[in-house]
Amino acid sequence: MSESAQPVFHEEQSFRLMRQRILVAIPPVSMLLLLIWQVLLGHPWGKRPLSNAGVIGWTIFLWLVYFRLVTVRLVTDVRANELSVAMRGLWRERRIPLDQIKSAKSVTYDPVRDYGGFGVRTTPRGKAYIASGHRGVRLELAKGGVILIGSERPEELELAIHRSK
Repeated sequence: MSESAQPVFHEEQSFRLMRQRILVAIPPVSMLLLLIWQVLLGHPWGKRPLSNAGVIGWTIFLWLVYFRLVTVRLVTDVRANELSVAMRGLWRERRIPLDQIKSAKSVTYDPVRDYGGFGVRTTPRGKAYIASGHRGVRLELAKGGVILIGSERPEELELAIHRSK
């Protein structure tokens, strides 16, 4: 399959979970406050303070990790012979040949109750790729197994899969 082939269906979803973004921001913000206190104001923190270079290094590292995590996107593409789904920026792309898909159906689900939350999840129900919302397409594979792909446009994704087969 050519990487440059135009997709029949393309969707990018970001994680819109503000509470999680705030929770993930606590370590870098804390290190930034420590940096201001210790490096800029000159007040060492604790009995055995981290060196100024260490504080600066950890602060930069934690902010880089934070920005990497908040820019992760769920990207779904349907091309002529395959469906690909990836958590861009975090997880490698999974390619599924369309001839291995036995059925595709739009479904409504509860991400927390049914799959344990958002992200890439493996449960007894199958594997799930969920960025946000409660709608998606459930794929049954010819070799057995189930994959759920969360989508803001599940009907279009289902139709693109059926048309491209």
